[in-house]
Amino acid sequence: MSTATITPAPVAPATQRPARAIPAPIPFTRILGVELRKMFDTRSGFWLMASIVITSAVATVLTVLLSDREDLTFDSFAAAVGSPMSIILPIVGVLAVTSEWSQRTALTTFTLVPSRGRVIGAKLVNTLAIGAVSMVIALGVGALGNLVTSAITGNAAVWDIPVWQFSQIVLANEMGMLFGFALGLLFRSSPAGIVGYFVWALVLPGISEALASAQQWWLDNNAWFDVNGTRFLLFDSTLTGQEWTQLGVTAVIWILLPLLVGLRLVMRSEVK
Repeated sequence: MSTATITPAPVAPATQRPARAIPAPIPFTRILGVELRKMFDTRSGFWLMASIVITSAVATVLTVLLSDREDLTFDSFAAAVGSPMSIILPIVGVLAVTSEWSQRTALTTFTLVPSRGRVIGAKLVNTLAIGAVSMVIALGVGALGNLVTSAITGNAAVWDIPVWQFSQIVLANEMGMLFGFALGLLFRSSPAGIVGYFVWALVLPGISEALASAQQWWLDNNAWFDVNGTRFLLFDSTLTGQEWTQLGVTAVIWILLPLLVGLRLVMRSEVK
């Protein structure tokens, strides 16, 4: 009895699949454009941006109608327009970040652009750009009010805001926007971020003044810890070398550190 040997059929070689093309990374300029458009797309975002022009115009008109026109100068209009700007611009900084979570678009955003740092960087660049452009628009509206007042009174228009002072005003408002942006990263909640900003801008200065009246040490050293005390000097004063140093120290404590902590939280948090 013989044993039959079964020879296995030859296996055809596996068909090699072509290498999958790796898509090029999304250009940062495109992310900038998308993030900028997202800041205007919603109804609330549109009217928040529009309020920058509206409040500037209203403040200018009220200054012309209610103030002594003989004493009005360019600085008068800048002060009137600057007050609403100092409130609106930090809110823009907060909402630039928190809108992703309040509108539940964070998962879509970070899926399309997995590098969260690039998205946050685009939001930060847009926020600072909007702040600078808004101040230029406010300055233009104030300049128009100054010209109208000059035409009404017949007096020569007084242009008493030098370039260095306007640069300091822009810096002061940009610092407020950066703090709002940092709060947005920390809380990722619009109400919490906005309330946190108003506590920082309105409540803490009062607490600092109370401590200064009760404690001599705080009176002598609060400029090294109270960022608003030095930041407010940017609006109408020439800072000394020591005051610039104090501004830098307080900016590190109140703006840079919260910004870094918030960025780390965003980079490590689970997006749902």
